[in-house]
Amino acid sequence: MGTLNKLIQNRFAMICIIFLVTVVLTGFFAPWLTPHNPVDVNVKEKLAGISTTYPMGTDQLGRCILSRLLYGIRTTVLIAFITMAATIIIGTLIGGIAGLFRGKIDEIIMRICDIFMSFPSEVMILAIIGMMGPGITNIIIASIIAKWAWYTRMIRSIVIKYTDKNYIQFARVSGFSRWHIFRKHIMPNATGEIAVLATLDIGSVILMISALSFLGLGVQAPTPEWGMMLSEAKNVMIIHPGLMLPPGIAILFVVAAFNFLGDSLQDAYNVKHRKRWR
Repeated sequence: MGTLNKLIQNRFAMICIIFLVTVVLTGFFAPWLTPHNPVDVNVKEKLAGISTTYPMGTDQLGRCILSRLLYGIRTTVLIAFITMAATIIIGTLIGGIAGLFRGKIDEIIMRICDIFMSFPSEVMILAIIGMMGPGITNIIIASIIAKWAWYTRMIRSIVIKYTDKNYIQFARVSGFSRWHIFRKHIMPNATGEIAVLATLDIGSVILMISALSFLGLGVQAPTPEWGMMLSEAKNVMIIHPGLMLPPGIAILFVVAAFNFLGDSLQDAYNVKHRKRWR
């Protein structure tokens, strides 16, 4: 409760939480909130200004910018959540095994992690996307492959830290299995630190997804996605630079909110380690 109270008392953290929840709910209810179909092309209305029909105007193909922006939440943020959730699950399982069993199992897992971590994550993602081709599924797979080793190492260190606690040693001599100790004693205490890692990193995942789509290696047209919207807007940047503002501001605010929330969680849980700069 002490951690929760610290978080509630942090007004900036609560503002970030309310903002992110609002964004996620807006994306979830996008089919009912958007005034137009996000992929409908209407060349007669291309580059239309702000009006009651098009609250944010239209792009170079006459598509409603507001509709594409709201539907883009479903693509950009959803991919980021799926990627982070899968990476955390894999990292927790493998890192938990390494931290609990130690010995040769730990040594093998750590050497494999060293191999994966010897390559910059961005370079590895680009290489995997280059081999597998663009697309939502390939983005998720490439991101998981590039990130799982770092999360495995970090979660392993968290598990080892808790295995040295007196109550864990007492549980061991009492005859409880490693799985029982991990599930009932270590994970409830480690969840906060893992949440800090995930929250601090999800902003970089959103940036990576948007960057890949901007380069034409991620989400493909006509699927609405913020990076894709930026890529399309750059083609008319000279005559209509305002098209870059909605997706750019959306990415900026969402990523900043996740980063600020991660810092607040770190303070609340009093976590000493910080995310590695990639």
